[in-house]
Amino acid sequence: MNARAFFSAASLVLAACTPNAVGSTSGGGGGGVTHTVDINLTLSQPAPSTYGQTGGFTPAIVMAKVGDTIVFKNTDSFAHTSTSIPVAETTNETQFPSKYPFNNPGEHPLSQSGNTLSGGWSSGEVQAGSTSQNVLVDKAGTYLFGCAIHYGAPMRGAIVAQ
Repeated sequence: MNARAFFSAASLVLAACTPNAVGSTSGGGGGGVTHTVDINLTLSQPAPSTYGQTGGFTPAIVMAKVGDTIVFKNTDSFAHTSTSIPVAETTNETQFPSKYPFNNPGEHPLSQSGNTLSGGWSSGEVQAGSTSQNVLVDKAGTYLFGCAIHYGAPMRGAIVAQ
């Protein structure tokens, strides 16, 4: 391989590297990157954000693109969930509700459901060391989520999809 071909190949490899990405996906929405969000109430202390108090998730605010995938990994020593907060339950579409938001009829946040941001999701109880299902970033917008077990801790985060 000559030097020009080597540097051309190296440039392609480097261009494929994306900050905050842990890998690539294919299919299911155009093939973006997979963002891993650590779930850890002990290490991710509460912090203010434009959406209200966040905590328990790192990063607390995920910046993603349509076609990307989000996966939640429990790095804590006990179970947590990652559950979307229904827009109708928020006082302002981009503010965490002050009351526990997971009481809708037919909603079971401790059971896994959904796999798209716009359709809503719950990881169900993610045990220590385990990961959630993949959640597809299918539509631009701001999506708030929290742990259905420790919402008041506060254990909350946001995904901003562009």
